[in-house]
Amino acid sequence: MENYSSAPAENGIAADGERFRKLVLLHSNDMHGDFLAENVDRKLVGGVGMLSGYINKVKEEEPNTLYCIAGDMFRGSVIDSEFHGMSTIEIMNMISPDVVTLGNHEVDYGVAHLLFLEKCAKFPIINANFHIKTNGARLFKPYLIKEIGGIKILFIGILTELVVAQAKNDGMVGTFVNITEAAEEIGRICNAHNSLDIDFTVLLTHIGFEEDKKLAALLDPAWGVDVIIGGHSHTFLKEAEKVNDILIVQAGTGTDQIGRFDIIIDTEKNCVAEYKWQSVPIDAEHCPVDHDIEKLIDAYKSKTDAKYGRVVTRFNRKLTHPCRTQETALGDLMADALKESLGLDIMLLGSGSVRTEELGPIVMLGDLTEAFPYDDEVFMVHVRGDQLKRMIKHTLRDEVWEGAHSEFYQYSEGLHMVYSKSEHEFREFKFKGEEVADDRMFTVGLQLFHYNNMENSFGITHKEILANAPRRTLSTSSREVIEEFLSENQHLDRVAGDRLIIED
Repeated sequence: MENYSSAPAENGIAADGERFRKLVLLHSNDMHGDFLAENVDRKLVGGVGMLSGYINKVKEEEPNTLYCIAGDMFRGSVIDSEFHGMSTIEIMNMISPDVVTLGNHEVDYGVAHLLFLEKCAKFPIINANFHIKTNGARLFKPYLIKEIGGIKILFIGILTELVVAQAKNDGMVGTFVNITEAAEEIGRICNAHNSLDIDFTVLLTHIGFEEDKKLAALLDPAWGVDVIIGGHSHTFLKEAEKVNDILIVQAGTGTDQIGRFDIIIDTEKNCVAEYKWQSVPIDAEHCPVDHDIEKLIDAYKSKTDAKYGRVVTRFNRKLTHPCRTQETALGDLMADALKESLGLDIMLLGSGSVRTEELGPIVMLGDLTEAFPYDDEVFMVHVRGDQLKRMIKHTLRDEVWEGAHSEFYQYSEGLHMVYSKSEHEFREFKFKGEEVADDRMFTVGLQLFHYNNMENSFGITHKEILANAPRRTLSTSSREVIEEFLSENQHLDRVAGDRLIIED
């Protein structure tokens, strides 16, 4: 992509002409069922009512406007969970995005259910790399060519296996293994459509901001990729990043903001002549309300309120989960609930399983469901002390702190670990006050997702673990276990800080 700025400017953006044409790209990612507006500092923020209102407003003002979503429409709200994504599809049908790519949470309800939801969608869903392992057939259309205002745009949807670990629940479905293979596939698609005189090429990815930069660096400029609109890492940006002359953006998470590109395209050179990117707040100051979509959301909300509007428990105080890569009070409590209820020595709870930053002090069933939406199985495995140290050390490798996709864990009561980031070693590793012996055997709880992805998550194989003893299914519903524990135990409290201590 080369810069070209000889066209006359209007308000910082070059004017349209036969050669120079303006395109407005609006984009969201990681919406996670964030349908409802919230009161923040005495004003309404977010929600799809105002989001849809803003999209409609821009499309009226700028005829050459497209709206795209870079994955993870699903999960994170009671409305989405209760209707297994069908509510999300119906709401998205009303918003009517021009193109959507898949995120990792689109497969949370199963690949077969995703294919059903895709049939219900009235908008195109693209993905270049979900395929059936036996014959290589793609499950979705890999790209979309969209023409608007005389501009021909190629959209390509990309995921990698590292992100779509949930797909391992279905042994028949595969994805690209790594970024290099994804780059090669992008090249094949771009080369196949160069003859169509594509003016502009957009990658819709869901692999994380750091991975987007790695991917951009691998792309041959001759393929003509201009923009990467990404998701997964929930990255908030102040300006677009440029790598290998490709613009990379992301719009945080939820519906509190929307990304906006105002781009002048040189249709002779098929490149960006000029651009402006910004993150626009979704609030009453910037956005009218789409009242039709509000009515649909209210209808779903009334149904979920009737089911989820009961009190589960009361904490002594509000418990928080402000960051996935640290021990948190809410994470401690949920790990303890599973450990104590299921009779385990240790529960390793995926930190990403906790989806809200705070809970309580009054805990409604709806609040709990939003905080812990993943209702998966819990397996018990037997782990030796030396294996446990190796597993947890793997979860604390440098990649975690560098922002790469890597699962962090919340630990149940009894463990006390002090880890040195600089030495890459444990300074202390105790269980119930005693140093953990290498040959001591522990019963350890793992959720289905983390068990299936054991080698990626913990750096240890199923074969090594199962050599100790067969696995055992303790519960088919982790959330029901937590709900029952909280119901039976009122005025709970936790103070984070002693189970895992990270030192430089």
